[in-house]
Amino acid sequence: MARLNSKKHAAGFRPAFLILCFLWLISAQTAMAQTQTQTIDILLKGGHVIDPKNKIDSKMDVAITGGKISQVAPDISAKNVKNVIDATGMFISPGLIDMHVHAFYGTDPVSYIANGWDALAPDGYTFRAGVTTVVDAGSAGWRNFRDFKKQTIDRSQTRILAFLNIVGVGMYGRFEEQDITDMNPQMTSYMITRLFPDVIIGVKSAHYWGPDFTQVDRAVEAGNLAKVPVMVDLGEHHPPLSIEELFAKHLRPGDIWTHTYANGPKDREVPVDDNGKVKPFIFEAQKKGIIFDVGHGGGAFHWSQAVPSIQQGFIADVISSDLHTGSMNSGMKDMTNLMSKFLAMGLSVQDVILRTTWNPASVIKRPDLGNLSVGTVADVAVFSVRKGDFGFLDVRGKKLKGTQKLEAELTIRAGRIVWNLNGLGSAMWDAKP
Repeated sequence: MARLNSKKHAAGFRPAFLILCFLWLISAQTAMAQTQTQTIDILLKGGHVIDPKNKIDSKMDVAITGGKISQVAPDISAKNVKNVIDATGMFISPGLIDMHVHAFYGTDPVSYIANGWDALAPDGYTFRAGVTTVVDAGSAGWRNFRDFKKQTIDRSQTRILAFLNIVGVGMYGRFEEQDITDMNPQMTSYMITRLFPDVIIGVKSAHYWGPDFTQVDRAVEAGNLAKVPVMVDLGEHHPPLSIEELFAKHLRPGDIWTHTYANGPKDREVPVDDNGKVKPFIFEAQKKGIIFDVGHGGGAFHWSQAVPSIQQGFIADVISSDLHTGSMNSGMKDMTNLMSKFLAMGLSVQDVILRTTWNPASVIKRPDLGNLSVGTVADVAVFSVRKGDFGFLDVRGKKLKGTQKLEAELTIRAGRIVWNLNGLGSAMWDAKP
């Protein structure tokens, strides 16, 4: 009897199962049809896509729908597309990440960079260079970060993340940055982990004059508490502190040394020795996992360090601008000019895009950024490469010649065009509706 009931149950189950399968098939076909007929907001066609995370380095189309990347593939159909943009002959990359800027702009007449005039509101300088995300490098500390967030971060179209200065008042002034009693790992960690974990991605140590590594060690302690990387600007000590000791005994794998190619022998040890050779421990530190950041700035990039370093295979992991008033109108200018300097020193377009997209995203532990994966926020940059006779300056005004220069043609932030140099995809003014 039990076996008979089992057979009856199975016989009744089969039609129900078939109905469920039929309904699932209809649902799948409907979803597929909707995907195929879904209106694409922006379609970039015919460009050379470079997306290091996804190992894409070829001619591809990029579709953007609802503010997100919806497809990256060869020859996407232009049907049901609101705006088709011809990117033939251009490079398409994820929106650039500038991992070292100073964006805490304000009008405090006494302050240096924290709420001061030397910092810059980023929107006027980022999009025109293909940058969609910046990381402020320690302008604010735990005492004034709320002000920075309220008046700059929350008001900017550019995505702004931040390293929190180990000094409570941040970069208010050189004297304030020497106050050991204001270097509080617990409060710094609290601000990161309890209040702003989505915005603050690390800790910054900078501008310390003391004869030892006290500030660095306090920053690393905060980094350990908050489980975030530390960026160190070690360069105002008399005599200079040993960077070999810094890398071997104080920094952890994943921590960052910025201003890699600066040359200030009176207060800063440099990677290239007096004979033009990269010191062996530099390569060892990079293999260990110490991250080297360009941090160009107004005084921290010299051909005498950069050229021999790159010739000998020591290439910074991240290319960044150190954007502030002292850098934008000098040798740095903007990220496209800075990237072009590395082209002039022998790197490929692929090399410089890696160091301005996926590498910084990995360093700051934000895998959602710096790539064109389907479903990610559509931050995209389109570049042309100009050919000609160009000159690139370091911070001392010395020139290196180059034959190619990157130019940002189009920048898309969260699916919206925010920079369009030559009107790509725009209708002519006298075109009929």
